[in-house]
Amino acid sequence: MTQSFLATILCSVFGLIGMAGVSLAGPIGGYDCAIIATARYAVGDRNEHDVVSFQYTCNGVDGVFKNAVVTAISVVELDNEEGTFMGSFSLHRSPDGFAAEQLLEGIGDIVVEGDNAVGIEAYGKTSFKFASGALECLAEKTVKFTAKPTGFGKFKLEFMD
Repeated sequence: MTQSFLATILCSVFGLIGMAGVSLAGPIGGYDCAIIATARYAVGDRNEHDVVSFQYTCNGVDGVFKNAVVTAISVVELDNEEGTFMGSFSLHRSPDGFAAEQLLEGIGDIVVEGDNAVGIEAYGKTSFKFASGALECLAEKTVKFTAKPTGFGKFKLEFMD
């Protein structure tokens, strides 16, 4: 009887641990974002070779980021319409949690409609260096991200395992 009770407890614990891991498999959450400031600097070695920095803010719309906000800055080397992220840092704040995220790698392309640039489509990997409270499940986790434009100066940012 003691062995069956212990087996039940162990199976329950492993089941709960498994469910916690499965809850982050696939989509983690997403944001609706807006660029709030940009600066563009010519590198000077050839035309259309620039370094662009931009700051953005986001509102959480789903997953673990629902009702969270992000403040972030990114720096991109832009060669014509193709970009390589040089660095990015984001602070995620939810009503019951906090996380600090640092870009590991990312690339992107300027999305052009007609003669107008409407945004950047990007993807890559990022790492949550610190997380607590409701966002603790992200602590020391490396995840993938995608960004897709939703209008001029606006984009959807999604994170997935």
